[in-house]
Parts: sequence; C-alpha cells; structure tokens
Amino acid sequence: MSVDVRGQFLEAARTGLDLLGAEAVREQWGEPSALEGFTVGGLAAHLAGQVLAAAEALDTDYTGRPHKTLYEHYFEAAWLDGDPSSASNTKVRAGGETLAEHGPAQVQASAEAALTVLAERLPALAVDAAGGNPYWVYATTFDDFLVTRIMELVVHADDLACSVGVPTPEFGQAPFDTAAAVLVRLAAHRHGQAALVRALARTERHPGPVSGL
Repeated sequence: MSVDVRGQFLEAARTGLDLLGAEAVREQWGEPSALEGFTVGGLAAHLAGQVLAAAEALDTDYTGRPHKTLYEHYFEAAWLDGDPSSASNTKVRAGGETLAEHGPAQVQASAEAALTVLAERLPALAVDAAGGNPYWVYATTFDDFLVTRIMELVVHADDLACSVGVPTPEFGQAPFDTAAAVLVRLAAHRHGQAALVRALARTERHPGPVSGL
C-alpha cells in the first residue's frame, strides 16, 4: 500500500498554519514560549519555517550532495542530543527569532504563499526527487524530507499551543501516524526497545520518561 506523504504534508501544514493564525499567537508574539530560548513569535516562525523550507527545497539543486536515508538524517544529527544550549539548537532558535522580526502577519502570509506553491507543484514532482533543507550538506529523498517536516509540524504545534494557552490542534490521522512512527523509532534508538515497550505497555515497570527528541 502506497503512502501519500505529499498529501499528508499538505494536510499537516494546513493544520499548523491555522494555529499560526490564532489571535492568541498574535497577541503573545513577543512573550516567552514554552520552549527555553524561544519567544512565542520565534517558535511560531519556526513552525512556519517547516512550510517555507519545503517550498524552497523545490528549487534547490542537490547535485553532488551525498544521500542520507530518513533515519540516517536523524541518527547522525547533532541537534538530537537534546541540549538546548548546543550550537545546532541555538542556530535553530536564532533563525526562528530572525524570521519573527517580520511580525505575525508577514510570517503568516509568507507561509500561506509557500503552501499554495507546494499544493500546486508537489503532485507533479518526480517520485525519486531529491530533497532536504537547503542548508544541509546532504540530501534525502523529497518525500523523506516531507516526513521530517510532518514530524516537526506535529511537535511544534503542541509547543506553540501550550505556549499561548489554546488547545493543541488535532492533526489528520495519516500525518499524525507518520509523525508518531518517527518519534517511536527515535525513542527506541535513544532508549532501547525494551524501555519503549515498557513505557507504552507495561507502566508498572517502565524505566521513566522515554522521549524521541
């Protein structure tokens, strides 16, 4: 059975951008968020950035870049160490804060325009097209890159909703399942299969928090 990752991404992006446009987000743009080092605006801009990066990837030339699989991308990532003060995580926050300086209306408009472009062009994109964040020194398949963006949208939508005191949006089942599968795989990689199984199925003997990120 084929998986419509592109359709899932468009659906997840729509859910994320609907939250981005919430009045509570606009009103608290300059306030601290639930994530250390991020303002609400910076976090919201980082959420929007998942859509902006996907649109930019459409016109990025990946010729000559080494290829990584989806989980090579994660398992070899410096930012996965969970240290908010690491260079990679500091760079992510700085990028969000810089984008947030344009204000909520402009961030929303840019992301909406990017989503329109993606909805128009993704259906015609080659099945084996290369993708990845333009600043990465390597490439993935475009669909694997979209999987990474789906996970980011699901996770950061919860961060943003908690930051401004609104309910976390419900994502469509298909994109949520994709994000959950990535988080489960990352949790098993970080903590081991037994710890994950116990956390999910045997709470009486689970070892404590088991996170994927």
